[in-house]
Amino acid sequence: MPFQKLGLSAPVLEAVKAMGYVDPTPIQLRAIPLILAGRDVIGSAQTGTGKTAAFALPLITRLAHHEPRTRFLVLEPTRELAAQVEVAIRDLARFTDLRTAVVFGGVGYGKQMDALKRGTDIIVATPGRLLDHLERNTCHLDQVRHLVLDEADRMLDMGFLPDVRRILERCPRERQTLLFSATIPPEIETLIQWAMRQPQAVEIGARRTPAETVKHVIYPVADVQKADLLLALLNGVNYDSVIVFCRTKHGADRIAGLLKRNNHAVAVLHSNRTQREREQALLGFREGRYEVLVATDIASRGLDIADVSHVVNYDVPQHPEDYIHRIGRTGRAEASGDALTLMAAEDSGHVAAIERFISQKIKRVKLENFEYRYTALFEEEKPGQPKGFDRRVRGVRIHGGYYFGPARRKR
Repeated sequence: MPFQKLGLSAPVLEAVKAMGYVDPTPIQLRAIPLILAGRDVIGSAQTGTGKTAAFALPLITRLAHHEPRTRFLVLEPTRELAAQVEVAIRDLARFTDLRTAVVFGGVGYGKQMDALKRGTDIIVATPGRLLDHLERNTCHLDQVRHLVLDEADRMLDMGFLPDVRRILERCPRERQTLLFSATIPPEIETLIQWAMRQPQAVEIGARRTPAETVKHVIYPVADVQKADLLLALLNGVNYDSVIVFCRTKHGADRIAGLLKRNNHAVAVLHSNRTQREREQALLGFREGRYEVLVATDIASRGLDIADVSHVVNYDVPQHPEDYIHRIGRTGRAEASGDALTLMAAEDSGHVAAIERFISQKIKRVKLENFEYRYTALFEEEKPGQPKGFDRRVRGVRIHGGYYFGPARRKR
């Protein structure tokens, strides 16, 4: 079904055409008619499937024209997501007179207060800064008719749910509420029962499985050799762009420093960086000025980073859901990608939890021509297969005599 048959307004369809969209994605195809009909919706889909447009297109259609009051509110867990979603909504509303504003912490209040004072139809915000504006009386939500809770489980992980409840209490009870979340833990279920009215669930794909376009493997290694193995992998593979995930901010800075000393163009992204530094890191990575982005889980969800060819989990994520989100940074929008996880002996429990969560055994591989120190992980046997490790990932021969994903041209 083309966009023209979904009931969207003419200005929205013009924006869709201008942005080069051809056919709606599955989440858009199912969610847009429900949202246009005024239903509350719980949405779930893999990354890179057009979730933002799935709620923005119908709600822009419903708003239609500018009014001097806020009617559409989107809550996001991080500054980066808030900024990215506001830009996307502004692009989709380009042929209307609707006004948008983005509200998040880490920057001054001046520009945000000016935008709110002029009158805005749409606010995209993080909970903490939005509450600040509410307490300063520079923002009012008593006319909100459409509320979107994006990445709700991430907001739970970051401790934002009490703030979200306080914000919802400032909104009218009679409103349309949309919630997007990869998982629905008990706390989110309680919020749904309290905040939503007979929501319709729209689930595209399995939430517990990686995208089929991602080839993911595990490299067992002694903990003291993780950094050396990372360098060997990056030096041997032809890649377009790589995100390296670390567990801590200190670890991300340490690995970024190591890669810089070994002549890699590196950007760093974590919560201790200033907003300007974070924006520059993302922009430089998107534009190709940096070939490697070293990040904490702040970059694992929602950020619009296209054409990431490889993801490396330098540290195994402690929560299985984070594994899905991390490796979902590659293989987006039907493109292929590779995800590699470095596993030390202490990570065995977390890896087992991930494998239970996704209901599959992740292939173990060993890098040829790398002088490993012994680790008990090498004694593992894969069920139903001979003892030892696969030494190929995709059958493409590359530098160093080992196999590693599809051949790619390095910048």
